[in-house]
Amino acid sequence: MDRLVIDIETKNTFNDVGGERNVEKLDASLIGVYSYAKDQYLGLEEHEFDRLEPLLAHTELIIGFAVDQFDIPVMRKYFKTNIGKIKTLDMFEEVKKKLGRRVGLGVLCEANLHSGKNGKGLDAIEYYRSGEIEKLKHYCLNDVKITKELYEFVLDKKKLFVPDKFNPPGVTFDFDWGWSLDINPQEALF
Repeated sequence: MDRLVIDIETKNTFNDVGGERNVEKLDASLIGVYSYAKDQYLGLEEHEFDRLEPLLAHTELIIGFAVDQFDIPVMRKYFKTNIGKIKTLDMFEEVKKKLGRRVGLGVLCEANLHSGKNGKGLDAIEYYRSGEIEKLKHYCLNDVKITKELYEFVLDKKKLFVPDKFNPPGVTFDFDWGWSLDINPQEALF
């Protein structure tokens, strides 16, 4: 079984679909994926989404940042595999539970990995709308890369530093997600 780090970009905004309560109405422009079994990054445009189906069918864990409330609800309409039944590790939700508030991926990566995002989500929508697909892929796959690195950091250190303007300099939380990095590679699935 594989583990996938996933991040999606959309063609439209929450304003376009009547707010966050309509997240499933958003349309994906790109799905960024890292497969642990294949040790490979993929930046899939909409006409390539079917390449992800075999990977999803053999996945034991989807790792992401806000994946439960954003990525998966948007992705459901594109796949036969019931991705809602695949176990997830949503680092956004895990940190929110510990801290009691939201913290962005970029903030966590800068504080723990000393690297961060290369833009913001609205940039990705503009890249799509202006046909700058390579910029879109670069942006999305960077988010996949730093999400993967943050996941591996926490697996290794069993902790995560969270900057907190209300409790400077911040708080360190212990995390044990019960996973290791050991994965048995499998034959190519696509």
